[in-house]
Amino acid sequence: MTMISLTPLEVWIRNKIQIGLSTPDRSFQDALNNYHLQRLKNVINYARQKSQFYARHLALVPEEPLTTLADMSQLPFTMPSDLSDNPWRFLTVHQEDITRIVTLRTSGSTGKPKRIFFTQEDLELTIDFFAIGMSTFVKPGQRVLILLPGDQPDSVGELLARGLKRIKVDSFAHGPVRDIKTVIDKIVSLEIDSLVGIPTQVLALARSREGAVLKKGMIKNVLLSTDYVPQSIIKSLEEIWGCSVFNHYGMTEMGLGGGVECDAHNGYHLREADLYFEVINPETGEIIDDGSSGEIVFTTLTRKGMPLIRYRTGDIARFIREPCPCGTVLRRMECVRGRWDGRVFLGMGQTITLPEMDEALFSVPWLLNYRVTMTNHNERILLGIEVYADSDHFHQGPEVTRVLRDIPQISKAIERKSLELGPVQFREDDWFTTGVAKRGIIVNERG
Repeated sequence: MTMISLTPLEVWIRNKIQIGLSTPDRSFQDALNNYHLQRLKNVINYARQKSQFYARHLALVPEEPLTTLADMSQLPFTMPSDLSDNPWRFLTVHQEDITRIVTLRTSGSTGKPKRIFFTQEDLELTIDFFAIGMSTFVKPGQRVLILLPGDQPDSVGELLARGLKRIKVDSFAHGPVRDIKTVIDKIVSLEIDSLVGIPTQVLALARSREGAVLKKGMIKNVLLSTDYVPQSIIKSLEEIWGCSVFNHYGMTEMGLGGGVECDAHNGYHLREADLYFEVINPETGEIIDDGSSGEIVFTTLTRKGMPLIRYRTGDIARFIREPCPCGTVLRRMECVRGRWDGRVFLGMGQTITLPEMDEALFSVPWLLNYRVTMTNHNERILLGIEVYADSDHFHQGPEVTRVLRDIPQISKAIERKSLELGPVQFREDDWFTTGVAKRGIIVNERG
């Protein structure tokens, strides 16, 4: 039986909060709670003094708002729309102290973009976390191909490469997959043994006809990030390449890195030296008990340029009560299930999410990616699907239709005549993204 290694995040966090490895687990947990409480007090005071937004947003909050961590429930949330309305109001440093600005486009043609600001110290914290997180599964001498944006200074791929350099791992920031053959050729010529990338793009590498040259065992480890990671994709990569697949959780607002799985592959260990996480009821805003699913909320603890307090992510997950098989006393969060606002109405009380469709459709062994459109048409919803696949499979539309019909919500909606399936459309080109845009179900109000 293979031993599961302790997550390196525990040693990293112990060092950050200056608690030695010999300190008993209970004492470490108490110290971490005290660290979080003191850091939260500091960031609240810092943001209130330095940020125009928080000076107003926290105006009614008592001068000393926290006695225990439970008191966080008394603080107001920061919403994504707050960032869109005027991101400059969040700054707590002079503009000339900002090293990197990331612009996040929101959905809709008129949606205001969010801008996230980082000082050099903020970026240094991200590099530090990337180095520790990646050491979970890559060791000195390995070679990693980074399939995330990396052409700009301080972009996510470039920061990741700098983190890998610190742990003596060779890395190459290629950027998102634009052409499968180009990436496959690079994997072979550079003798790459590990990949970091977007779930659907890495799956396309493994399943495409060009990917057949990557024999089982060549790719040792894969880290998937930037979007929801379906279990069906993980299973497929493990079967095709014989590799270990790790899930990373992060978003630009939290400083890119938030948590990563350990060798147990059963939930994230979190970046608790830099971030404080809560899970809330998305309807009431109340903090919910460990073990129950809700919306992830985080507060930055060490951010200098743009601290965020109780930022609502929209992502759904839960804290896992049971201890991790790796032996750490750190909290575990289950891998994100999807987004709170991601449900699409199918009529007659039925809803569906993209993750639910992903689990079903990515189980089709030749499917590389897909795009779904829901259109209101003659008092029912028309579900259209475009499938990205090698041309050898263009005759297999009925298999896709069968898989869709086997999804319980779709089956019931068809039975109740509130949903109709359109013909399956095939294409050989993908809808590649930069790694920032999230996949989603496209909803058209009128057909």
